[in-house]
Amino acid sequence: MSRKKYNVDLSEEERTELEEFVTKGTHRAEAINRAKILLKADDGLTDAAICEHVGCSIGTPHRARKAYSERGIAAMNRRKPDRDYTPKLDGCAEAHLVDLACSEPPEGRSRWTYALLADRLVTLEKIEFDSISEETIRQRLKNDLKPHRSEYWLIPPKENAEFVYRMETILSLYEEPYDETHLVICFDESSKELHKHVRDPLPASPGAVARTDHHYERNGKRMLHLATEPLTGRCRLHVTERRRTCEWIDCMQAIADDYPDAVCIRVVLDNLSTHNLAAFYRFFPPEKAREYLDRFEFYYTPTHGSWLNMAELVWSTLQTQCLNHRIPDAATLQSEVAAWEAERNKLDIMINWQFINKDARPKLHRLYPTIEEAEN
Repeated sequence: MSRKKYNVDLSEEERTELEEFVTKGTHRAEAINRAKILLKADDGLTDAAICEHVGCSIGTPHRARKAYSERGIAAMNRRKPDRDYTPKLDGCAEAHLVDLACSEPPEGRSRWTYALLADRLVTLEKIEFDSISEETIRQRLKNDLKPHRSEYWLIPPKENAEFVYRMETILSLYEEPYDETHLVICFDESSKELHKHVRDPLPASPGAVARTDHHYERNGKRMLHLATEPLTGRCRLHVTERRRTCEWIDCMQAIADDYPDAVCIRVVLDNLSTHNLAAFYRFFPPEKAREYLDRFEFYYTPTHGSWLNMAELVWSTLQTQCLNHRIPDAATLQSEVAAWEAERNKLDIMINWQFINKDARPKLHRLYPTIEEAEN
């Protein structure tokens, strides 16, 4: 038995309204698809052709045609305006849901899931129904809570004069205008594990995503040292086997040689034991060591304040764009990092740092000692 065919014959005003709905504003994807279906149906396309153009299942155009015959272009919205929808979660139930999502998960579970929350609401008889869908839970929590997510945070103790001093010193440095004779360089270090494929990965193809075997072979790791000039976008990467004081000295020497005309090079870096200024005298003759140290000024980030180092922003980009896949050996790592460095230096991507001292004082006021306590 063939289904009844529903024709779509849009007026000029209806067609204009649907075209604007599709191209302007922010709407639900399913509503946009229904509007596209009605427009294609008005053009005389068959359901099969509409499916190919819109990318929907074969039954969707038929349902959209039928809804149009009953409700007009309001059919692009699934809900009928004259129907009374009773929410499964009233204000009291939503409050219980939020309280539950903020509590400790059940024993044996590391976190709450939407399914667990739905089952627990039914078990506690906080709703009048025998069941509730995970989608209902998600819709209620999406703007307030995400129980499947968590973050680590680290903030220094309140009223920390040492932290405030180092923070404001670095922020003041960032506020200075660019001066090629007095440069600002941000320096940071990290590592990359080297993993070799046990089996060659399968590339993506029509209808199939790229696939990589779960197993891999460990092949050691390498250290990466990053120096970036935030006001010009220039960056330089060094790949080494280890991270010792001698590798740090090599990086500082390379920075000094890269900027022979700079009178003063201000370097922002973390306060690590390998960043030892006395080491210049261990690796260079006294005259050369003094020459380097006279050109450098070092600004150490405070404890729990590595986020003040703008190099971390470049690290995040490097990880996403270059390092976020298996790299089998040091030679490949060196090659890929060099290609990324060359491409980034071509683009001159500067860091737009917005956080300054006048913002820090009200936002991080708990870190500032009070005058009364200082007098005591």
